[in-house]
Amino acid sequence: MVEKILIPTDGSKDAERGVEQGLDLATKLGATVHTLYVIEEGGNPWLSTPMEDQMDQAREYGQEILDDVAERAAEHGLDCETAVEASPAVYEKINDYVEEEGIDLIVMGSGYRGTMGGLLGSTAEKVLRSADVPVMTIRRGGLD
Repeated sequence: MVEKILIPTDGSKDAERGVEQGLDLATKLGATVHTLYVIEEGGNPWLSTPMEDQMDQAREYGQEILDDVAERAAEHGLDCETAVEASPAVYEKINDYVEEEGIDLIVMGSGYRGTMGGLLGSTAEKVLRSADVPVMTIRRGGLD
């Protein structure tokens, strides 16, 4: 039984498809939604902004994205928990979150990278290959 669905997002159009499908599925199943924004640590050393300020800005940006998802979840009558985390490996943080929170299913959007890059976006592909729970990926329609 699926009681907790994780919807990782970075705010991109590709991730948005995962958000929509994840919210729809959670509504049908009566599941609690968890949404996660992972800041890829490392920052941009060429920016004049100090690294700590870059992280603060990234956390603020991520929380805005998650607040939007939480608001939409509420419109569906769903409970939604949000988390902004940082990690040098986004897929590992997603998997850690799954274990820590007892997530039953991951629903995430994926970019199409063409035949040379595989069928899924790099983060989605890594999650799909490494997750201990089922992963539903929502990719772009067609071969764009």
